[in-house]
Amino acid sequence: MKLFAKSLFLLLWLGSAFAHAQITSFQHVVVIFQENRTPDNLFQGLCTTATICSTTPTTSQYNIQTKDWLDKTSTTGVTQPTAVLLANAYDLNHAHKAWVAQCDLDATTGKCKMDGAAGVSCSGTCLANPQFKFVDNSTGTLNPYLTLARQYGWANFMFQTNQGPSFPAHQFIFGATSAPSKAQDHAGTFASENMSGTGTGAGCVAQSGVLVQLIDSAGVEDPANKIFPCFEHDTVADLLKPIGVSWRYYAPGPGSIWTGPNAINHICVPVGGVCTGPDWVNNVDAKNPADVLTDVSSPTCNLRQVTWVIPTGANSDHAKSNTGGGPSWVASIVNAIGNSTCKNADGSSYWDSTAIFITWDDWGGWYDHESPTILAAPQGGYQLGFRVPMIVVSAFTPAGLINNNRHDFGSVIRFIEHNFGITEGTLTFADQRATNDMTGFFRLNQPPRTFMPIPSALSAAFFVNDKTPMTAPDDDDDD
Repeated sequence: MKLFAKSLFLLLWLGSAFAHAQITSFQHVVVIFQENRTPDNLFQGLCTTATICSTTPTTSQYNIQTKDWLDKTSTTGVTQPTAVLLANAYDLNHAHKAWVAQCDLDATTGKCKMDGAAGVSCSGTCLANPQFKFVDNSTGTLNPYLTLARQYGWANFMFQTNQGPSFPAHQFIFGATSAPSKAQDHAGTFASENMSGTGTGAGCVAQSGVLVQLIDSAGVEDPANKIFPCFEHDTVADLLKPIGVSWRYYAPGPGSIWTGPNAINHICVPVGGVCTGPDWVNNVDAKNPADVLTDVSSPTCNLRQVTWVIPTGANSDHAKSNTGGGPSWVASIVNAIGNSTCKNADGSSYWDSTAIFITWDDWGGWYDHESPTILAAPQGGYQLGFRVPMIVVSAFTPAGLINNNRHDFGSVIRFIEHNFGITEGTLTFADQRATNDMTGFFRLNQPPRTFMPIPSALSAAFFVNDKTPMTAPDDDDDD
């Protein structure tokens, strides 16, 4: 009888675990979009032994270069990196011209030599060789990021889609293109820079003198080819609406270059310098990014099915304007989801039903050794950009998973499409041009992992109650 009881218990447990493991998709996808870093700059701390990091990585090695960074201005051809604080006192140019300089394209091979970082200009209190720095972690500032990378999934080859700064990057992560229209995307014409001209604001609510530079399929930025930054084309949000999938975009202000939906005319519906459209009113939270922490917690329990989270300047990791809060900020979101007592309609937890993508919007002018793939014409004049970090977190992501596929922002959008039953590439933008859909980071046929909180210096309560005046992630809109 005891043997029968034990066997029955084992069968019931296995049946329960097997049933619990049988999810075919996630109910929630969260995209956390930080600012302006490369893997070589931000994740040196992953390289704890001589074998864990390699520039020709296996599936158990991180692709981080820790010495001999290529520098064509050096007499030896290389420069040795040195440490700098996360909250440092200078910023590097990350406009398209900085990309061109750092890439140092080989006309014969069509590939970046990746030895031109010294040609990237610096503003603020610039140190010697300011581009050749890695973030100092002697006080453990980066530990939340390092823990997340080691405990979940890391992408060795994640690239920003655009060869330039934040405004186009945020258009790509929200709408899979920075082109003003579908026809211009297909012709290889994109918004390539942040705002210029006279006036303030961005997107459809910018003042009338605000302009954005366009780049053509040959990679030429004609100074005469600038337009008002209000575009009209479908976005990920437009794919979700017909199938009843909810979305939310958290941002530090309605008129910034980091608030992607404000540049899409039919979402914004600008009236008197204010977005008034129902999609905007119902789905964009431009009051305070920390509202996401309340929405994923009881009693609010209002995590949308697709969520974009943009940080404030203090928590952005953006050089010169951050205060070092980024790692704790990201950990607080992951912890809020992992610890949430909220339940979905089917009784599942937020943790067991959410895929979290943590990435950075552009390289920020920092050195990185890995050459991007340049797309074929006509998009190749502005795609792809440099490598950025990517961490993937879920209950179905094995600890220490390292993925060697090549990804870009279009890959994240392909995953959203795949996850909600939309044909991958439907927008026909970067989602169609991406080569994979991020599904390699998940093992949906295995039981979900129990959530273990990510230690961090600052908690969710700190961010929810922080009364510091909110700033945008950047203070230099022209680069």
